[in-house]
Amino acid sequence: MPQARAELYTTWSAIDDAKNKANALSAEATKEFEKASAAAQAKVGGIELYSAQYYAACTFGGLLACGLTHTVVTPLDLVKCRRQVDSKMYTGNFQAWGKIGRAEGFRGIYTGWSPTFFGYSAQGAFKYGGYEFFKKWYADLAGPEAAYKYKTGLYLAASASAEFIADVALCPFEAVKVRMQTTIPPFASGTLAGINTVTAKEGWGGLYKGLYPLWGRQIPYTMMKFASFETIVEMIYDRLPGQKSDYSKAAQTGVSFTGGYLAGILCAVVSHPADVMVSKLNANRQPGEAFGAAMGRIYKDIGFVGLWNGLPVRIVMIGTLTGLQWMIYDYFKIFMGFPTTGGAAPPPQKS
Repeated sequence: MPQARAELYTTWSAIDDAKNKANALSAEATKEFEKASAAAQAKVGGIELYSAQYYAACTFGGLLACGLTHTVVTPLDLVKCRRQVDSKMYTGNFQAWGKIGRAEGFRGIYTGWSPTFFGYSAQGAFKYGGYEFFKKWYADLAGPEAAYKYKTGLYLAASASAEFIADVALCPFEAVKVRMQTTIPPFASGTLAGINTVTAKEGWGGLYKGLYPLWGRQIPYTMMKFASFETIVEMIYDRLPGQKSDYSKAAQTGVSFTGGYLAGILCAVVSHPADVMVSKLNANRQPGEAFGAAMGRIYKDIGFVGLWNGLPVRIVMIGTLTGLQWMIYDYFKIFMGFPTTGGAAPPPQKS
């Protein structure tokens, strides 16, 4: 009878030991999370759904979700913006980062991180907090049956309303970020210096000259982001056994990441032409040039194909961003004792 090789037992033992340690760490992390969550909920005294405190908490969750994730992917955004302005500048991401690193150091790869952090923190706060508010408000106006029947329209209206406001907060920081990332060397050393430089030359209007195309990019993007996320998550739970509440916190946030990543791919495609135009306008619009004239001149230069420069990079960036944002946001909601986002509950049946 052949004998088993002794070294295999050592390998299996090491694998089992690693699994046991991973499970122990996971259990400890879950225990600490629940302990911290309970302490936070006790401190605020339990927050009622759809109260002012609830919307304030969701606003803070959105700030965390967007501010942190956009800042992390600044290197991707830097390459994307420069390739949108000059498609021949780099041949690929790694070639670009290598070239930037050699010329500007590691710090150069994160050019624009500060206006990114401040701008997208403000935008995320108004976007997520506003979405929760408008979704409830429009649902109450429509009534339970109509809100459920036309839930996709409700998601679209609520997200568009929230993004309209959020972009007003984002626009000045976006203008500084794009200029920092598309001028070599950057025209300013940081957010405040950038704002002062722009306003000294162009007045406060210079910070908002990209607002219309920003609305054109972000409102369709956010409508797709929220409506497709809600729909995808609802479809996932419909195809899983049991109810959403049967699944662990980790499983629910895993669904949030999956739904967010898939929604992000759709968002990137829908909003990309406007994203290219925002980069071009912030970098190349002449002082005093009319909005329509600037767009016409830029389109004449780049053509229809030019509107899709940098799309593969943006798909990777936005898919990852959106997945992480929804995961962080829903994890924060769990931490505060709220249900995760995704799908509308059916209206109560009439007896």
